[in-house]
Amino acid sequence: MSEDAAAYFPLFVDLNKKEIVVFGGGKIATRRILSLLDFGADITVVSPACTKEISELSAQNKLVLEQRCYMVGEIKMPYMVLAATNDPIVNDMIHRECKEKGILINVASDQTKSDFFFPGLAVQKPIVIGVTASGKDHKKVKVITQKIRDMLKGE
Repeated sequence: MSEDAAAYFPLFVDLNKKEIVVFGGGKIATRRILSLLDFGADITVVSPACTKEISELSAQNKLVLEQRCYMVGEIKMPYMVLAATNDPIVNDMIHRECKEKGILINVASDQTKSDFFFPGLAVQKPIVIGVTASGKDHKKVKVITQKIRDMLKGE
């Protein structure tokens, strides 16, 4: 995305029972999975290794864990895909497959290949507030999101 590009439009979608496939099982994947589970998504994680949290979520039947590597051509038609492996070449292959099939994709290692960003979330149901700097200033987003969370607690 160039410096001249418009900011991303905030769009709130119903993820309840939507199929989401996450390739990768590290810290970034874990953070994103935890956010998505809070919104009712049906998640499958494909990764040869994963964090303890992902393993525990699988044991609790909160997600499906397939401990293996990505295979070219395997992506069917999920609602969205997260490419969060530690291999940029694999993330690029996942990106290309999703683009060919018209599937929403977020590539953790390359924002220019992402159809959407993960916002900082401040949630006090039914209020959900997402904060983003269109992938530019993660530290500022974190600070602002925490201020909003604190404000919601103080109501």
